[in-house]
Amino acid sequence: MAAATDTRLLDTPMQPLACRECIAVVQVRKSSWQQTSIQWDADALKACRERPGFCAGGEPAERFAGCETLAASIRQASTEGRLPVIHRDEPEQ
Repeated sequence: MAAATDTRLLDTPMQPLACRECIAVVQVRKSSWQQTSIQWDADALKACRERPGFCAGGEPAERFAGCETLAASIRQASTEGRLPVIHRDEPEQ
């Protein structure tokens, strides 16, 4: 039996989203309220204002897990409907 092809990114691709603080642009996909996929490129990493502080603390740059301001930007875009949440949890009745 062949493995099923994963078409999730074809059905709902990642989309660009700018951080409201530093304007770093990343690719984002919100699968659910609990799960977010983010792709950083070199330009976004350079533009991020939180990353230099992380690295200055002695942490290697490759361990930079993300930016709190970007996370807030993603939450805001999701609640405003600018970033679709693919699997919305329905409230229990």
